[in-house]
Amino acid sequence: MKSFTAAKKWLGDLDAMTAGKVLTSAADVALIVSPTEPFIIRDISFGSAEIANEVGDGWIGKPWLDTVTVESRPKVVEMVRDADNDSSSRWRHVNHLSTQPESLPILYSATRLSPKGRIVAVGRSLRPMTDLQQRLLATQQGMDREFARLRLANTRYRLLFQVADEPVLVIDAATYKAVEANPAACHFLDEQAEALVGRPILDAFDGPSRVALEALFAGVRAAGRTSDARVRRAAGGALVRASVSVFREEHRTFLLLRLAADPATVNGSPGSRKSRVLEVVEHGPDGFVVTALDGRIEYANRAFLDMIDLATAEQAIGQSLDRWLGRAGVDFPLLTAHLRDDQSIRLFATKLRGDYGGSIDVEICAVAVPDGELPCLGFTVRNVSQRIRTERTSSRQRPRTVEQLTELVGRVPLKELVRDSSDMIERLCIEAALELTGDNRAAAAEILGLSRQSLYSKLRRYGLGDLVAADDSGHGAEH
Repeated sequence: MKSFTAAKKWLGDLDAMTAGKVLTSAADVALIVSPTEPFIIRDISFGSAEIANEVGDGWIGKPWLDTVTVESRPKVVEMVRDADNDSSSRWRHVNHLSTQPESLPILYSATRLSPKGRIVAVGRSLRPMTDLQQRLLATQQGMDREFARLRLANTRYRLLFQVADEPVLVIDAATYKAVEANPAACHFLDEQAEALVGRPILDAFDGPSRVALEALFAGVRAAGRTSDARVRRAAGGALVRASVSVFREEHRTFLLLRLAADPATVNGSPGSRKSRVLEVVEHGPDGFVVTALDGRIEYANRAFLDMIDLATAEQAIGQSLDRWLGRAGVDFPLLTAHLRDDQSIRLFATKLRGDYGGSIDVEICAVAVPDGELPCLGFTVRNVSQRIRTERTSSRQRPRTVEQLTELVGRVPLKELVRDSSDMIERLCIEAALELTGDNRAAAAEILGLSRQSLYSKLRRYGLGDLVAADDSGHGAEH
């Protein structure tokens, strides 16, 4: 810390009022405090309109220690003891008790006016920095959730690609070189993945098949529609059906080549392949349920049984899924109605009730298979309670649109939805009034049927308008 070199020469003629103005303009809050415990606040000035409105004159006459939180009291005592005639105490972070949900953070430094005189404590508000840190934390958490979602989606894609019975290859549309090949394709073409990837795929087929495939690739790229042809491997064997579709990724075009091979030529029998898939489903982290068309459960994996607090699958088989799903008699009929119309549904938000009274937030993806050998419905159930709880904790903003409000139906009690909708309508009306009057708040208050004091209170509540500028000018935006 370095003081003025000639303070008496340049500041010696300052009177008390001028010194008070300097303190007010230099600090968000300045306190004049008695030098002995409990450090009574004798006077106070505010350089911040926000803090002035929150605190007012309520601190004057109170012990400074009574206005701060418990963990901040030792800091106040140390600040006062460190203050002397020649230097100020070091800056300390002090949290004041507040009428707001969170405390009021102030960074203080204290100076004694004379050897036995009162003490001046000047403070700077840390609330803008705290708000910025909270927004940064919420943004980081959102990025982490998005990264985890993308990583999980990539894992699922890799898993499906690897366990598929059907030979599948991803081909660069410009060079016809294999980019990826699943194990079934490597076995069918009798090649190792390392040797197959990066090599022109046409080399793996006989002469006539190369011509047919090249024409097929060109046609699919031009038309953009899936097409197929019958081809034969270069090593010989029976004709197989090659189906090709096109897709784009990162400004590049790729072809998806599927070979409908004889199941006997694929590594492992069909039965063993299916058993491996079922084993993956059984041990997967998401719930998986297969029901008859009327909703009676025919299969449920372990994750789903854990969600509904059942010990064995036998306890669930034969029961209706509606017994545990969301609002009884409402959510399941709604799901089945969508499945009848669209055959599939994604990210249906609801709750899952356990047998012991607990409930969790879930998202359901479902598919209908009405024309199979055994018509059925399939449901994947994901527990999203942690994600929703984190979103509610990290976001303090109320809904601003009807769409945001309707997304909360089923997750938030009706009483809270009604209160939030009332606040949203009130905010929209105030914004419309300010827009109509060109931000003339006196006129806005008049057309809304409110007093100016009531309008200013609502503006502060919803964070509308430049209230600091309004308070400094004395009359806001009225003109």
